[in-house]
Amino acid sequence: MTDARTYGDELAVVIVTYSPGETLERFLDTLDKATERPVRVVLADNGSTDGVPERVAAERANVDFVPTGGNLGYGGGVNRGVAELGDEYGWVVIANADLEWRAGALDELLAAADRWPRAGALGPLIREPSGEVYPSARLLPSLGRGAGHAVFGKVWPGNPWTRAYRQSEAAVTERTAGWLSGSCQLLRREAFDSVHGFDPRYFMYFEDVDLGDRLGRAGWLNVYVPSAEIMHIGGHSTSKSSARMLAEHHTSAYRYLADRHRGPAWAPVRLALKLALTARAKIEIRGSRT
Repeated sequence: MTDARTYGDELAVVIVTYSPGETLERFLDTLDKATERPVRVVLADNGSTDGVPERVAAERANVDFVPTGGNLGYGGGVNRGVAELGDEYGWVVIANADLEWRAGALDELLAAADRWPRAGALGPLIREPSGEVYPSARLLPSLGRGAGHAVFGKVWPGNPWTRAYRQSEAAVTERTAGWLSGSCQLLRREAFDSVHGFDPRYFMYFEDVDLGDRLGRAGWLNVYVPSAEIMHIGGHSTSKSSARMLAEHHTSAYRYLADRHRGPAWAPVRLALKLALTARAKIEIRGSRT
């Protein structure tokens, strides 16, 4: 189950950048207060055109600019950034550039890792700019929960399938989860490597759901740590391509469910899923343009 390599105790942060604008510097400024440990930061750049990642790396000694060679998507970019790290780095934070750390938050995640020796991934409490807590620690989507959430989530947000999937009624306490939001996780590198990292077939969305599921199947835990807190500003690099992102979300949802329902017996279900998700994507894209 475990990787043959042995890792040290050093800490790195991998950020996938795609023209992040001013959010990146705020991330790095707040990161300085999130931990007392030295941190190496890798900017796995998917083709930024604003010049910000290159400039920030030139100005900060602990930040490295690593071009991925194209737009690999989120999971592919993370894999490229992690591959840049030597074996001394046994702890890797993966994070979006558009978030801010609360003081001591990263040290809280590391302390929780000591309490949970089988934790492969640990996720903080994530707040929206409004102060609302984002449901970042969820159950894995089954066919029933996934279909109910997909059909009713927009028109009936309080439906039982969405509430169950998002763990809306779960206590805000340290606990295990089916998966954690990929916007910010602390990964035990041994665990990440044991499942071969992110599946690069997911360009955007569901790569974190898939990772959480595969970590769990490999015997690791996904642990929610609300004593660690961040704020997610949200959506800077994808705000100008919402139609594409909606399409990618539905493509990834189909891939996740289809991968877990293989074989001839499930073919009618896969076909129904594909038709339903394709129709839903068209409706949402049309709605986003009005």
